[in-house]
Parts: sequence; structure tokens; C-alpha cells
Amino acid sequence: METTSARKPGWIRFKIPGGEKYTRVKNIIRENRLHTVCLEAGCPNIGECFGCGTATFLIMGNICTRNCLYCAVSQGTPESPDADEPENIANAVKQLELKYAVITSVTRDDLTDGGSSVFAKTTNAIRARYPQCRIELLVPDFKSAMETSLDVIVSSGPHVINHNIEVVSSYYKQLRPAGDYELSLRLLSRAAASGIPAKSGLMIGFGENVDDIERTFSDLYAAGCRILTVGQYLKSRKNGFPVKKYYTPEEFTIIGDMAKKIGFDKVMSGPLIRSSYHAADMSA
Repeated sequence: METTSARKPGWIRFKIPGGEKYTRVKNIIRENRLHTVCLEAGCPNIGECFGCGTATFLIMGNICTRNCLYCAVSQGTPESPDADEPENIANAVKQLELKYAVITSVTRDDLTDGGSSVFAKTTNAIRARYPQCRIELLVPDFKSAMETSLDVIVSSGPHVINHNIEVVSSYYKQLRPAGDYELSLRLLSRAAASGIPAKSGLMIGFGENVDDIERTFSDLYAAGCRILTVGQYLKSRKNGFPVKKYYTPEEFTIIGDMAKKIGFDKVMSGPLIRSSYHAADMSA
């Protein structure tokens, strides 16, 4: 696969959000004083997902303690978690009558447990208020508290544990200066060993090559990850890392086939694919 122009190509198209269902989801989120990764991270699929009555909830505020160069989420010093947030999310899940909810968070290195207890409280609140909803937890790496924090996550009993590897290993130090590639793999391995399906997501377009991508797939598979999403990196803030390559839809098909050949059970690969896109279908 040769490098293509960094000018945004015609196949990167976004639908303007709107419609009754979109407005309803947005209103329910606002009424319950919640955040979504759909809005905070500028997800290109927000119109489609909100239009289908779904959302990925962002817990523990909208300020991240890390400074990943590809991310649109605000960075700085966050406030203390809102004690009412787990119940508010459970209320929203019931109001939206969700069959599947994805709960993620900003990275909270300021909290001793990285926020794992808040994930567990949110899971328990949803289960108590609307037990028919299945739950996917998209978690950070929890840094030095990974083992004990992940045990809390596992004990809460989600249907899927998701942790995004985000970028290939050779770009980790540059793009995720506070991240740790090996720690992320260990987290996924520990999640998979619990018997709960482990899922991860990768963005491409930073300048990596096919060998980098395949090596990352192999690392994820060896860690026990069996559900994988692959999407195009899109610059989401003025000072964000530049897009070095736009992969064609045909290249994404080839990349997806590569992952399937390695052995992943579920693979979604495409220009606008994001980690929680059609998450219920990926977990079935």
C-alpha cells in the first residue's frame, strides 16, 4: 500500500446531524447532565448513532489528564467525579430503552484507581435500573493500578471489556507520551483471561506501514483480544498530529481481511469506523 495524498479524499463524508431521534438523544443527555464521547471527541458517526437512538457515554467529566496528540477531548485538570453520574446514566439508558450501552471515560491519572470504581458503580446502576441492557466498558490503562483496577472492572460483570491500543507500537512514544504499549497488551490479556471478551481498536494514517499494522494485530491477538475495529485517523483539532495517509476503502478491506486471517472473531475495518461503532453487532 503506497502513501496517498494527505488531502481529505471524497470517501471521507459526514452526514449533518439532525432528525427527531438525534434531538431526543441529545436532549436526554443534556437533561441528565451527561457527556458522550460522540460529542467530546468529534466522532464522525454521531448523526447515524444518535439517529438510531444510541450513544457512548463518557464518564468522570470531559477533561483528560493526558495529552495524546490525536485526541480532540480537552486536556487539563479535571474536577472530582459527579457522585450522581452513575444513576444519571442509568436513567438515560432506561429513557432511551437501550439494548446495548458503551461506557467509556477520559483518562483519570489523578484518581488512585483510575476511576475503575466509577465504571463499576455505573455498570451496577444500569443493571439495577434497566437489566435488559448489555454493557460494554471501554476502559483506560489505569497506569500503575492496572491489575487491581481491572479486577474491579471484571467483578462488575460487563459483557465486553474494550481497551483501545489506538496506534501502532512504533508511534506510541510520539503520539501517546503517557501511554504504555506493553501495559495495554497486559490489560487486554488479563481481561481475556477472565473469560469476558476482550476488544480493541486501532487508528491508522499516522505514517505507519503494513508491517506495523500486522505486527500490532499479532500482538493484540496474542494477548487474547478477539474483537477488533480499525479506522482512519482524522485530525480533530488545529494543533493535532497531521494525517500522513488516507487509506482507501479497498485498502481497509485488505487490512480487515489480514486481521481475519490472523484469527480475530469479529473485525470491522473502514475509513469512518470507530471503536464503539455498531458495538452491539460486534459483540453478538
